[in-house]
Amino acid sequence: MTVYETDVPGVGKKFEVDLDGDERLVLVMHHDGKREFFHKTSPDADAERLFTLSGQRAREVGAIIQGAYFQPVELSDVEVPLGDAIIEWVDVEVGCGLEGQTLADANLRKRSGASVIAIQRESETIPNPDPDETFHAGDILVALGTREELDALERLVESDED
Repeated sequence: MTVYETDVPGVGKKFEVDLDGDERLVLVMHHDGKREFFHKTSPDADAERLFTLSGQRAREVGAIIQGAYFQPVELSDVEVPLGDAIIEWVDVEVGCGLEGQTLADANLRKRSGASVIAIQRESETIPNPDPDETFHAGDILVALGTREELDALERLVESDED
C-alpha cells in the first residue's frame, strides 16, 4: 500500500492512500483534530468530499477499523455448516447490464456458480426470489457460494462503465 503524505501549511497533514485501480482515499487531518475524507477517481482528478469527522469520532471509527471491537478471522479458520460456501451482499450497479433482466434470464447461477438467496430493494427484502423477479439498479443481492463463485458474481454485476 502506498501512502502519500503532504504538509498543508496552516491546516495540518494530507494523506492519500491508493485504492483499487487508480482511485485514492484522501484524508486531511487538521491541527484541531478534525478529519476530512475525500475520494479521487484518479491521482489527477478533483477530490470529492465524502464526510468529516471530529477528532473523537475519528478515533472511535479508527478503533473499529483496526478491529478493536471485532476481529475478522480467516475464512479458512471458520467452521460453519456451509462448508466452503459463504454469504455475501453484492450491489447491482447502474449500467451493469442486469437491469430489467429476470433472475432466470440473467442465469447468474450458471454463469458464476453463486446462488441468489434474497434480494434487498430499498427497505424490502425478497427472500428466495422467483425466477421471474426482475433486477433493478441499486438492488443488493444476498448470495451464497464459494469465494471464487462470489467473485465471479461481483464481476457480473459491476458497471460496464468502470
